[in-house]
Amino acid sequence: MELAAIQDAQRRLHGLVERTPLLHSRYLSDAAGGDVWLKAECLQRTGSFKLRGAANMIASLTAEERSRGVITASAGNHGQGVAVAAQMVGAPAVVVMPETASFAKVEAVRGYGAEVVLSGLSYHDAAQTMHHLAAERELTVVPAFDDERIVAGQGTLGLELLEQAPDIDLVVVPVGGGGLAAGVSAAVRELRPACRVIGVQAAAAPGARQAWLTGRTATYPISQTIADGIAIARPGDVTMPLLRKYLDDIVCVDEEAITRAMVALLERARLVVEGAGAVGVAALLRGMVPCQGRRVAVILSGGNIDMNLLGRVVEHGLAGAGRYLVVRVAIDDRPGHLARVLAVIAGAGANVLDVDHRRSGAHLTFGLVEVELLLETRNASHADAVCAALSAHGYAERAAAERRAGVRHFAEAAAS
Repeated sequence: MELAAIQDAQRRLHGLVERTPLLHSRYLSDAAGGDVWLKAECLQRTGSFKLRGAANMIASLTAEERSRGVITASAGNHGQGVAVAAQMVGAPAVVVMPETASFAKVEAVRGYGAEVVLSGLSYHDAAQTMHHLAAERELTVVPAFDDERIVAGQGTLGLELLEQAPDIDLVVVPVGGGGLAAGVSAAVRELRPACRVIGVQAAAAPGARQAWLTGRTATYPISQTIADGIAIARPGDVTMPLLRKYLDDIVCVDEEAITRAMVALLERARLVVEGAGAVGVAALLRGMVPCQGRRVAVILSGGNIDMNLLGRVVEHGLAGAGRYLVVRVAIDDRPGHLARVLAVIAGAGANVLDVDHRRSGAHLTFGLVEVELLLETRNASHADAVCAALSAHGYAERAAAERRAGVRHFAEAAAS
């Protein structure tokens, strides 16, 4: 990938894509030990960097190719990028999506003027239909990442970043199929060879890291991940040589780290960032990126997330950070016993959000009730202090068959 191709793409995309802000984060700077900036591509039109690559490729087509139309397979961000990019130049667009795609994403693609074809239960099924329709209708396929024109378009984000922060020392970028990381790393390293670029993957989908380490592009198994936008089983043939040439490292982060990063960005930066877009911040918070004394830019690649899922992520992230605590206490089913538990919790400074009584269950004998309390605590240390207060007042902590983060089990001495 030549720098000139990325610079040509930047000129081509002028006025078609937004110049997204570079925002300083004191919270992440303190946590990571460097000077951390957030490249908020989650605020790009369509909510993702994908518009850059799609717009560059579609704008590069001949007039005849544009008149025939374009097609892609996608379950989310890429489909929206293709739909908008095609609309900008007046080209018909078809987006093949799995039948399992969320209603919100399907309607978003339709809202951008594309024809939506629902086919199969997976991206693989949708891709097969895409190739069939492309041949049948003579449409041009717009790949998600494995095309030089796509990579060049994504690379414009790197050029834009260096214009905003020419003295940046380290860039942290999400990696899936490699289109974004390849383009950004090529742009940054060609212009600032001393600047380090580190890619971040979800541990559930580590294909690019494995290929980067071994030099062998192959299909690697993936597991379910909240970072579905980078859950790619096989990195690209076009992108992998660029990743091996320009990236200094690729690290992997687990699901807990990703969800906590999403919550931190929402709470500290007031930014809604999807799982794939938050992996860079997750790596910083886990201490996996050498930030000490560096000026660091973290690319937040997208912000498209279902609102119901976001609610579950927030709850899970707060529980993992010790901000939510579930306490289950077995007590005698007599007046006054619940009040004593609540008094201990109030004395420890926790706020009760919900109370649930359970009078039946294999672990409960007659005359006992299990009270489940959802508590709001300040942090993990405060949650431990609440549990210590219960133990000090005669509520013995006990092991439970069910192990879940943020849930602690106790039994009143008389009920043990």
